[in-house]
Amino acid sequence: MPQTGVEADTEGDLLGRSGRLDLESSSVSEMCESEVAEALAADAFVRSGLQHQDQGDYAQAIQDFLNAVTHYRAIQNVGGEERALGSLGLACYNAGDHARAIEYSTRSFKLACQINNHINAVKVLGTIGNAYRHLGNSIQAIHYQNESRALAEHIGDQRGAMAAFNNLGLAFKAIRDYDQAILNEKQALNLAQQLKDRTVEAQVLKNLGNAYYALGQPAQAVYYYERRLHLARSLNQPRLEAQVLKNLSTACYSTGNPEKAIDYTIARLNLSKLLKDLRGEEQALRSLGVFYEGLGQVHQAAEKYEMRLQVARKLEDLSLFQQAQDDLKRIFCNLGDFDRVHQFSHESLHPA
Repeated sequence: MPQTGVEADTEGDLLGRSGRLDLESSSVSEMCESEVAEALAADAFVRSGLQHQDQGDYAQAIQDFLNAVTHYRAIQNVGGEERALGSLGLACYNAGDHARAIEYSTRSFKLACQINNHINAVKVLGTIGNAYRHLGNSIQAIHYQNESRALAEHIGDQRGAMAAFNNLGLAFKAIRDYDQAILNEKQALNLAQQLKDRTVEAQVLKNLGNAYYALGQPAQAVYYYERRLHLARSLNQPRLEAQVLKNLSTACYSTGNPEKAIDYTIARLNLSKLLKDLRGEEQALRSLGVFYEGLGQVHQAAEKYEMRLQVARKLEDLSLFQQAQDDLKRIFCNLGDFDRVHQFSHESLHPA
C-alpha cells in the first residue's frame, strides 16, 4: 500500500523573482574600443545565460555565466562580475551542484559588499543558505538566512526579508524544529500578503501546511492547504492545484476523514487527466485504492488498482505495474476469487 505521508513536491524555497539577480547592462561611456567589445560580449553571455536558465538548460547557463565573468573581469567591471557570479551561483544551485553554488555565491557576496550592492547581497546570502540546507548543513543554512534577513530588514527590502523568512522556515523544518519553522513561515506569509504577492503567498501556505503536517497536526495542515488551493484556482494554475490536492487528500485522510480525502483525490485524478499527467494520474489512482480499502470498499479499491495497472502499462513502468498487480492479487485472494488472482498473476507489462 502507498505511504500516507505528504508526498514530496517542488520545494518551496525562494530565490527572488525568476531566480535572478538584479542585472543591468554595462555602460559603454569612457571605454576604449576593446573594452566596449568585452562589455558587449559579457552582456550577451548574461542574456544568453538567463534565457537558458529559464528553459531549464542549466549546463549551458553555467557556461554562459562563466564566460560573462571572464569578460567582465578583463575590463575590471566589478559590478558586472558580481552580478554574473551571483547568477552563476543560482544556475549551479538549480543544477543541483550546491558546493559550486556556495563557491560562486560567496564570491558574488564579497564583491556586492565591496560595491555596496545590498539588494544582491541579500539574495546571494539566501542562495548560500539554501545550498547549505541541501547539503545537510542546516546550522550553516540558518546562519546565512539570518544574515540575509537582517540585511534585508536593515535596508528595508521587504521582498528579501520575505524570502529569508520562508527559507529560514525550511531550514528549521529540516532539523525538525517545527515551531520555529512555523513562526518564520508566518512572518513570510504576512509579508507576502502586504506585498500582494499571491504566487509567493501560495508557496508559503504550502510550506506552512507541510510544517504542521510534520508536527503531527494534520487539521492545521488542511487549513493552510485549503487556502493554497483557493489561491491556486484563483491564479488559474492547474499544476499548482494538482500539487495541493495531493497534499490535501493525504492530510484529510490523516484527520480521519477518508470521504473528503477521496473527494480531493478524485479532483486530482480529473485534473491529471486534463493535464495529460500520467504520473499524477497513477498516484491518484493508487491513493484512491488505499482510501477505498480503508473504508472496506474493496471492490471500489480493486477498480482503481486495475485502472492504475493500465496507466502503469502506458508509462511502461515495470515497478508500478508490479505494485498494482500485487494489490489486485491480494484483494481478490482475500475475496476468495482465485480466478481473478490467476488472471492478474499472468498479466504482463507488454501483453501479446
